[in-house]
Parts: sequence; structure tokens; C-alpha cells
Amino acid sequence: MVDLLNEVHAARDARDFDRLGGLIPYARLIGMRFEADPEEPDGLCIRLPYREDLIGRPGSGSLHGGLLGAFLEHAAIMQILWRAESRVLPRIINFHVDYLRRGAQQETYAEVDIRRQGRRVANVHASAWQTDPRRPVAAARGHFLLSPPEAE
Repeated sequence: MVDLLNEVHAARDARDFDRLGGLIPYARLIGMRFEADPEEPDGLCIRLPYREDLIGRPGSGSLHGGLLGAFLEHAAIMQILWRAESRVLPRIINFHVDYLRRGAQQETYAEVDIRRQGRRVANVHASAWQTDPRRPVAAARGHFLLSPPEAE
């Protein structure tokens, strides 16, 4: 895990977004892409290009719900790491996804807001949208453990 964190920090320092996308196997599998956020200098623009194999039920034309949840979860983890909010790989305490509308056959974007970050826990809100950020297809709230419990 230390190597992963070093790689994330090296990718961040070099602003090498392709390198960042290759670090997490699941993110690489589903094709997540990372770019500089034009509105926030230290933020990430996170996107998921559409592919036919991301459809949930054949014939439905809808993105798989589990895929959307995992996309938001990984987007949150990568945003925490990108902003150097954690000394270790963030671990999920809880993560709740609300599915708001059908994910269509098009590129999907994620926006992550780190609402509160303490020494050990980060509270995040994330949303996935396609054509209009004001019309998300899914939204999530989660808590992530940022440091291991202190030895007692």
C-alpha cells in the first residue's frame, strides 16, 4: 500500500493523470479517466467513458447500478488521495448511494466534495452526472478512515 500512496503522490506532483488512472485495478478495468479540474486547481475531473460492457441488463440501455456506485466510491477515494488528505489508502467506514435516474449510454462524470476532514475520518459527498451536473444520475455520502487506529 505504501507503494500505491507513493505512486499517487508522484502522479499528483507530476500532474500525470494517465499514471493515476492506472494505479487502481478496478478503476482501470472500468476505464475511469482523470483530468485537472478547470474550476478547482487541486481537484480532479473524473469521468467514465461509455462502453457497451458497462450496461447492466442487456436491452435496457442503462448503466449497471453497481458500476455507478463503485465509480462514485473510487472517485471519492482518488479525490482524497489526490488532495493528500490521507497518509494511508482510505478505507470505507460506510458508503450510501442514492440512484436518482437512469444512467444512459453516454459518458458519465463524478464530482466529489470533501465536506469535512479530520485527522482520522473524511466525510464526502459525491455525485455522478451525464449531460447536466444539476441532474445527477446517482449521489453518494460516505465516511472514510484516513489513518489506522492508534496502538493502545
